[in-house]
Amino acid sequence: MGIEGVETTHMEAGANIDEGLEERALAFGCGGERLYGILSLPGQAASATRGVLVVVGGPQYRAGSHRQFTLLARELARDGVPVLRFDYRGMGDSEGAARPFDDVDDDLRAAIDAFMAAVPGLREVVLWGLCDAASAIGIYAARDARVAGLVLLNPWVRTEDGLARATLRHYYRARLKDPAFWKQLLRGGLDWRRSLASLLALLRKARGKPMPAAAAGAPATTSLPERMRAGLQDFRGRVLLVIAGADLTAREFCDLADADLAWRGILAPPRVTRRRIDDADHTFSRRAWRDQVARWTSEWLRSW
Repeated sequence: MGIEGVETTHMEAGANIDEGLEERALAFGCGGERLYGILSLPGQAASATRGVLVVVGGPQYRAGSHRQFTLLARELARDGVPVLRFDYRGMGDSEGAARPFDDVDDDLRAAIDAFMAAVPGLREVVLWGLCDAASAIGIYAARDARVAGLVLLNPWVRTEDGLARATLRHYYRARLKDPAFWKQLLRGGLDWRRSLASLLALLRKARGKPMPAAAAGAPATTSLPERMRAGLQDFRGRVLLVIAGADLTAREFCDLADADLAWRGILAPPRVTRRRIDDADHTFSRRAWRDQVARWTSEWLRSW
């Protein structure tokens, strides 16, 4: 049994991935249930003062799509940064009922507690998240003084009208410029009636206006974009924003951020670093994209 109820055990296999890098299984409590994660530790973990907590979006578990989170954690550990990636309640190996990504504050707090107990030298953590995990940590970060930075990949700010506008702007516009689309249409290989009906439905949804930023003193809205905006507005740490240019989720976020004055104000300061891979998909599935994200994360961590 580890410190304050944190259990740490060497993994049955692969505990020493290579010289100077160690991995351990970590179990800790949250709301009377057990959560499980993997610690990736550099050889000089005792001297590390900053660690990275990889938060998993759903439905995934701590390895990530294409093992992205596993490989990221090992790469950062080789650079001297301790990393914990874990499953919050209801995901992966962790106990409990499945829960929405915007209801994981207790899980995040418990994971940070366990991380800092397992690596006693830590004084601050950086939260790293993709998609709805990016949204979860954006909402949470300002509530925990131990969080010094955020890495947000393709943040999820999905609304019905926002998706409709993004689809019209980035999907249909590209389709109309594609000669292959017109050839398929002229050859009768496309159900144009169904496509037209879909287009008209999107146009109706897109007529809705984006939710404006709440004025000072106004009641807080419960919409996801506004909750995330409010969380990031209150957060004073560093932010690394990574966008996949070929991902509709990322484009919906960028459209919102570009169109809203409050969002532009949040993302404009020097403490926010923005990176983009134009042809990358949502999960950065190619090795070159995944490695680029890892390099950017490591360089950004060393920059402050």
